[in-house]
Amino acid sequence: MVNSLIITRSKPFEKVHEMAAPYRKVFIVGCGTCATSCQTGGEDQVKEIAKRLGGKVTGKAVVESPCDLRIVRKDLAKSKEALGRADAVLVLSCGAGVQVIADYTGKTVIPGLDTLFIGKIERIGRVYERCRACTDCLLYETGGICPVSRCSKGLMNGPCGGMADGKCEAGGHIRDCAWVLIYKTLKDQGRLETFSKYREPRDRSKKSQPQEILTR
Repeated sequence: MVNSLIITRSKPFEKVHEMAAPYRKVFIVGCGTCATSCQTGGEDQVKEIAKRLGGKVTGKAVVESPCDLRIVRKDLAKSKEALGRADAVLVLSCGAGVQVIADYTGKTVIPGLDTLFIGKIERIGRVYERCRACTDCLLYETGGICPVSRCSKGLMNGPCGGMADGKCEAGGHIRDCAWVLIYKTLKDQGRLETFSKYREPRDRSKKSQPQEILTR
């Protein structure tokens, strides 16, 4: 089964140990979805880092979705006492999960992972970047192929002059050119008119603004 998940990697233990050093007691929170699939924050990884931190650990838990405050409240309810004894919380999840845990506990949080991108998992150990959460999705116009994440130059209109035989010049003409893939897909769908549409360069300042989305 193919999944689209937030892809993370583990920080070096030396870095985690350095961040945890000032705190006498630490509680560890893992992620039961994305980080578990990436093998960076599941049960095994939580147990391993708890073992390495030894007596500093007051307790540990794997939250189904640390980025969802409702689930955090539910999954950590039974760990209230162990959380209360901790001076800091080590979180093995994406940055969103770290921030939710910070809001929920009010404690210092230690991020144990680096968040890389939103990607497609083909199999364990083989992932592909597919989304950068750019806030202005144009996948309808591009046949379901994202030029922001899949074009090496992030071009909104392509292909560029460095394309050769359908391959991108970045990395030695090995990687498929995203804009050639977009062209072929739109052609197969009978929608080539959208290919010739001019797209304005992205306003990167929008991405830097705090985002708050309200849903009902």
